[in-house]
Amino acid sequence: MPKLERVMAMSVEQPLWRALTGYRVLTMIYAVGLFISAYDKFERPWLAIAYFVVLAGWTLCTLPKVAGAASCTKRFLAADLTIAITGILLTRLADSTARIEAGGPTLPSIWTAGAVLAFAIKGGWRWAAFASTLVAVANLIHRGAPTRDTIHNVLLVWVASIAIGYVVEVARASERTLARALEIEAATRERERLARDIHDSVLQVLAMVQRRGTALGGEAAELGRMAGEQEVALRTLVSGGLVPVSRVSEDAAQGALVHAVDEPDPSDGAGDPVDLRALLAPYAGAKVTFSEPGGPVPLAPAAARELAAAVGAALDNVREHAGDGARAWILVEDWPDEIIVTVRDDGPGIPEGRLAQAEGEGRLGVALSIRGRLRDIGGTAELISVPGQGTEVELKVPKAAEGPKGVRGKAEKR
Repeated sequence: MPKLERVMAMSVEQPLWRALTGYRVLTMIYAVGLFISAYDKFERPWLAIAYFVVLAGWTLCTLPKVAGAASCTKRFLAADLTIAITGILLTRLADSTARIEAGGPTLPSIWTAGAVLAFAIKGGWRWAAFASTLVAVANLIHRGAPTRDTIHNVLLVWVASIAIGYVVEVARASERTLARALEIEAATRERERLARDIHDSVLQVLAMVQRRGTALGGEAAELGRMAGEQEVALRTLVSGGLVPVSRVSEDAAQGALVHAVDEPDPSDGAGDPVDLRALLAPYAGAKVTFSEPGGPVPLAPAAARELAAAVGAALDNVREHAGDGARAWILVEDWPDEIIVTVRDDGPGIPEGRLAQAEGEGRLGVALSIRGRLRDIGGTAELISVPGQGTEVELKVPKAAEGPKGVRGKAEKR
């Protein structure tokens, strides 16, 4: 069956790159507008015009560079910061002394913050601190002497860039944690699916061989003992298992990536609903009474198969634990929003605490073959047992259920 690889990308920093792209363009236009509005006050306007031609060309031509972390290289960041600092230092040559002493804006104005923010998003708070410190030094040189407004603006850029850099680092760590959690969930669901299948086939056969071999004695008893050992080893294996290692995208802008492999079942598609009665009718027999509604009980194919398999697992438990003489009843109820299937027997019941003990021993018939199946299709399974009065398993499935949820394959290594 062909496998379909799905790549789930999780990145909270990608919107920051898009915002930075827009910020650079808008602040470039703003800086040019400030110059035009005060053109007649500049001592050397031609120098400012030359700088703004370079600034506008650089901003527009390097838009792809700030589209993501992969394209935003160290060389680009260095050149970008150099243009910002050069504009700050050129202001004293192009503008009038009166405007500079009055606290007038530098040539790049707030465009400089975009260069610093690129450092923050790319490398975190340490890179942001480095870039903002260089900008602060350039501003102090431009002003000649530290003023309250200069110090205020420098500290504002310094604190804001470091804060954004720190937030980006935390976001990346959170993405890696989320990717790890998703892969663990995917591996757990696959392990539970395999455990259900193994429990419904191999483990049941091994348990039967152990019981029959012990009863027959002789060489058969030795065969039964070996089957019992293999049953314990297999239960331990399916209840554990390896979990794939989380990965990080080569393009940091994409954040953490989860590579998962789906093994689709063609019959799991959005086909026509099937009549649940047809899947449950084969369970009826001399010791199993099947009661059904008069009309069809439609349910999505995958959900119907999982529900029928859960009913089969419940009947297997009746045959194994309630004794050869026990009888069972299957009741199907078709409600407006959900379907309820009840499996009841007249056996001795389950002692209190026995289910928890069995799950701890790796006997996962109820935990996986019944409850696990119902959980995967959005349903619930309730088990009621009174010692001496039998056991009742109530399975509820919403009619909107489509099939098992989650990734069915393990994450694939690169």
